[in-house]
Amino acid sequence: MSNELLLGNSTLYSTHKENQRFRETSSQNITAILPAYNEEVSIGSIVLLTKLYADNVIVIDDGSTDLTADIARKAGAEVVSHGANRGKAEAIKTGFTAAADLGADIIVTMDSDGQHNPADIPNLVAPIIKGNAEMVNGSRYLNYPGKNSPVYCRAGQTMQDTTAKMNFNLKITDTQSGFRAYAASTKSIFRFSGKKTAIENEMLADAGRSGIRIAEVEIGACTSVGASIRDPVKYTMGALRTVAEDIEANKPLYFYSVPGFALATCGFFMGFKFMADYFFGIASLNFGHTFLMVFLALAGAYMTLRGIIAHSMAGAARQTDST
Repeated sequence: MSNELLLGNSTLYSTHKENQRFRETSSQNITAILPAYNEEVSIGSIVLLTKLYADNVIVIDDGSTDLTADIARKAGAEVVSHGANRGKAEAIKTGFTAAADLGADIIVTMDSDGQHNPADIPNLVAPIIKGNAEMVNGSRYLNYPGKNSPVYCRAGQTMQDTTAKMNFNLKITDTQSGFRAYAASTKSIFRFSGKKTAIENEMLADAGRSGIRIAEVEIGACTSVGASIRDPVKYTMGALRTVAEDIEANKPLYFYSVPGFALATCGFFMGFKFMADYFFGIASLNFGHTFLMVFLALAGAYMTLRGIIAHSMAGAARQTDST
């Protein structure tokens, strides 16, 4: 979504102007935070249009080497700059802190590359304003399952949505969405670490564990500036990696102990069978066979133990965070 697309289209811009009355009727302080890294092409128009629906717009310049910060500031945004690139998790953490300092009642997160339409903000924050939710996820697939998108994209999204349901018992149709709204009171439940999994997934996990009410609303999906056709192999591998990271971080018993127990069982079974055959003279000592069964038994026992320890440590960490 380039500047020309956003500002040069008079029909689109007039629609934004007409919807500006939303701000006049809302008594809530709505603050939008936009993490940005080298987004000088799109940031100006995104800030201008977001200001039509938000009381404050904060751009977190995450170590950009271009004119992102200058353009955002000239467009009317509050700019908080990181001296070096720290990643999206740190940028969102900085944004939440800055939004709280500005007295935000509702915090909206959105990307700076133009793929999110600011005109969707009224629908996004509506469940919070009405008191029906504390977090709202903007979904590109809620009422439109992406039938025209490539098969590999639909398969990857399905895998990630299924993982979210398994890990957090959340029925979310777009787990990778960066377009969300939060009641400002939820700030303390999020870790903002982004170390073991993507920040979008981590925040879903934190929200799911905290028990806050989560709603989903439909949003439009635009093509961001410089977007290109995704490589199917890279996209699929990325989706699989995301699923694996989520399961490892949130369900270590499933990730380590279940396959570990299966490997250990296989190794011990092979060992007992070999010993029985060797005792009755049916089999003779074979290095390869012996190495395999010992390896399976030890690897399986290690994975099982690691899963149990990780599960216990995660539970202790959650109890510490809640106290």
